[in-house]
Amino acid sequence: MRYTNCFIPTLKETPSDAEVVSHQLMLRAGMIRKLAAGIYNYLPLGLRSIRKVETIVREEMDRAGAIELLMPSVQPAELWQESTRWEQYGKELLRFKDRKDAEFCLGPTHEEVVTDIVRREVKSYRQMPFNLYQIQTKFRDEIRPRFGLMRGREFIMKDAYSFDVDSSASDLSYDKMYQAYRRIFQRCGLRFRAVEADTGSIGGSSSHEFMVLADSGEDAIVSCTQCEYAANVEKAEARPAPAEHAEPRPLEKVETPAKRSVEEVTAFLGIPSSALVKTLLVVADGTPVAALVRGDHDLNEIKLKHLLGCETLEMANEEMVTRVTGAPVGFAGPVGLNIKIVADLAVQGMKNFVTGANAGDLHLKNVTIGRDVTPTQYADIRNVVHGDPCPRCEAGHLELWRGIEVGHVFKLGTKYSEALRATYLDADGKEQTIFMGCYGIGISRTVAACIEQNHDADGIIFPIPIAPFHCIVSAVNTKDAEVMAACESLYRDLGAAGVEVLFDDRDERPGIKFKDADLIGIPLRLVVGSKNLADGKMELKTRRTGEVELLPLADAVEKIRSIVAEALGR
Repeated sequence: MRYTNCFIPTLKETPSDAEVVSHQLMLRAGMIRKLAAGIYNYLPLGLRSIRKVETIVREEMDRAGAIELLMPSVQPAELWQESTRWEQYGKELLRFKDRKDAEFCLGPTHEEVVTDIVRREVKSYRQMPFNLYQIQTKFRDEIRPRFGLMRGREFIMKDAYSFDVDSSASDLSYDKMYQAYRRIFQRCGLRFRAVEADTGSIGGSSSHEFMVLADSGEDAIVSCTQCEYAANVEKAEARPAPAEHAEPRPLEKVETPAKRSVEEVTAFLGIPSSALVKTLLVVADGTPVAALVRGDHDLNEIKLKHLLGCETLEMANEEMVTRVTGAPVGFAGPVGLNIKIVADLAVQGMKNFVTGANAGDLHLKNVTIGRDVTPTQYADIRNVVHGDPCPRCEAGHLELWRGIEVGHVFKLGTKYSEALRATYLDADGKEQTIFMGCYGIGISRTVAACIEQNHDADGIIFPIPIAPFHCIVSAVNTKDAEVMAACESLYRDLGAAGVEVLFDDRDERPGIKFKDADLIGIPLRLVVGSKNLADGKMELKTRRTGEVELLPLADAVEKIRSIVAEALGR
């Protein structure tokens, strides 16, 4: 592609409404333009990168045995009502009526539609297993769309759905997709982790998120330094703490005037935060429950909600705290409480700790589990912290990262097939429910996440596999016939060698060309100028490292071809 024939409207200044790096750079590099809140036009460079991701996804999905189809983005309300998600999904589901007053929605996902297809066509166990996938535009009416393609309302997504005769067979399909996802993100040139995750609104028995590591990531994740264990902080497991062997001391009341927070109480008493136990009052489906966690730990509400099996879980308000404990907020404690008490595993076996006394301006010292308070239940209900021992291996500890979710795989089980009555006849002629899996990748989001991970002060640093072009050829002086002839030869020969080339043939100053090349993130830049050309050479700059080397004109094409081939695994 010649620069003068391409549409690349770069910007010198960062738009004021662009908050994160990927949004800023995609606008400045002329990759996207905003049409409405959370809705973007994909301009040529942005679309080229998106298509690269799509190609990798298609190749790996096909390799894993999945079959591509395409389902409508407009979906009838009846299907969503059958699954009960019409009422449950919330305002993110954009609903509308046609001229006949029939209700529809713009699909944020396609579980209902694909299950409807299968229930109409699959009758026998002999027709399974199979996996159907599509790459489709989705719409989710986010209350606050932001961050460009990171959290838009309209987005491009690959979603796949597996169909199996039972749970064991479904596990095999899940593993195929898990391995395919690892290959996809490796081929995209991204640093990522596959982490255990909560199933969220999709439902199902278990799931993994694929997280691109980036300092700007919205999600906190952990991974082990020694083994492959990784999990979203919402899901990450904490290993139980060893029991204390100290002798219990007599229970003692101490005055703590106006000292409510962990920091205030521990500083006042001169103790570490790990020697205090917080009593957190929550309301589970309308019923108060006390959760005990160490002062240096935070309650994980998602873990607690799953443990209690409740529909709603929220922190108790001041009125509820006072009614249950008889004390103002900041002085609650487990001793003498007559409600269900769930204690974190790290609290189990603790002795001589400090906690609230259920009276204003008072705390208790030397509280001991089993003597002064006996929790109803012990469970892992806290967030893990950096340095925690790995729950899966003996040698490693947990490290904290920031991540951007770009893929998610779910074991759905029979959630949707039961609701929509998708069944089959087994070998004995008995009707059975189909087992399903669901597997999504945010195609457009992957490009944005790539930029969040790969950039510097000058612009984007694309990995070769998903860069809009592999190489840019820059003519220093377009009025020099020999320079232009050499550039034309390179442009032609590189293209013939399978290298995607952008030829910057603009009549602009070299500085402008070089700044634009860095901004749009083309991995390799060949600079042809009259001075080096007189010696039969040209300059090769690698965008990621900034390394510059002089290449003989005769060697340039093979050098670039080999670099690209290695990056693409050819």
